[in-house]
Amino acid sequence: MADLVPTSELIGELRHLIEASRFRAASAVNSELVLLYWRVGRRIRVDLLNEERASYGEQIVTTLSARLVPDYGRGFGRRNIYRMMRFAEFFPDEGIVTTLSARLTWSHFVELLLVEDPLARDFYVEMCRLERWSVRTLRARIDGMLFERTALSKKPEALIREDLDALRREDRLTPDLVFRDPYVLDFLGLKDTWSERDLEEAILRELEAFILELGSDFCFVARQKRIVIDGEDHFLDLLFYHRGLRRLIAVELKLGRFRAADKGQVELYLRWLDRHERRTGEEAPLGLILCADKGQQLIELLELEASGIHVAEYLTELPPRELIERKLLDAIRVARESHGARLMEAGKGEDSE
Repeated sequence: MADLVPTSELIGELRHLIEASRFRAASAVNSELVLLYWRVGRRIRVDLLNEERASYGEQIVTTLSARLVPDYGRGFGRRNIYRMMRFAEFFPDEGIVTTLSARLTWSHFVELLLVEDPLARDFYVEMCRLERWSVRTLRARIDGMLFERTALSKKPEALIREDLDALRREDRLTPDLVFRDPYVLDFLGLKDTWSERDLEEAILRELEAFILELGSDFCFVARQKRIVIDGEDHFLDLLFYHRGLRRLIAVELKLGRFRAADKGQVELYLRWLDRHERRTGEEAPLGLILCADKGQQLIELLELEASGIHVAEYLTELPPRELIERKLLDAIRVARESHGARLMEAGKGEDSE
């Protein structure tokens, strides 16, 4: 019998089987590890500390660590036991932990435990799960205050919770989860003065980094998209498609401050795209105007959300974290107060009737 030589196709199939099996085994090990750490943290909190958080019973933790480390390694050191207890406190539902453990590693949870705000933490959990962020990406998103930069964070807490619950149950993205303000474009390397064309060309040179800042579901479609209306040419700066939203996203770049006239320009583009480019099964296109500055009162008066237009500032240089954090938190406070005032006015109107 002649020597049988395995074909490249067979070797490729065997490699696929081996890699798939290794991945499943690693996933199973990770799930077990995450659930083990949650159960350990839960038992300590319930059985030994009676759900008390204060100081976490330092003596108890020290004793447990001294007993467990010799047999089971540094994974049961004092620091990690504190993490397990915090894990059980922040994620009290074992069913949710079981589901998340199929996607998130213990290293993901270690990063999430550093987020004190429950709404922000739940946002990062669900986006990490949905978009399959690496630990490095998750850390960068948290450090970059992604939640505070979303339109979602400007809503009242009850509405934020509704959106996050829908995201967890149905994997349903909304524009408020997708759009950000400001966008940090420090990777473009723009210095001194530049034109809109310079800004556009810099974005195209760094398209991968720009899409990472926009969000992982954005896909580039075109630059200077030609739009012909009554024989006159118009050109849209950038056109993207968002897979999760199933919408075209028209992006206009502005060097200066947002003006009321910018709304009319983008509305025109959106209506043309809706008529000529929107495909069956897609939602209506949305617009994103990136500008150097904007006035909140003008944004509110123009009621841009009703037109499907989002306006956001861009930063070509990253300011100190303390400065941007203060600015974002102030913006969230003002937006929520404004939303509350509108609800009160609406209530008064109903009462007067």
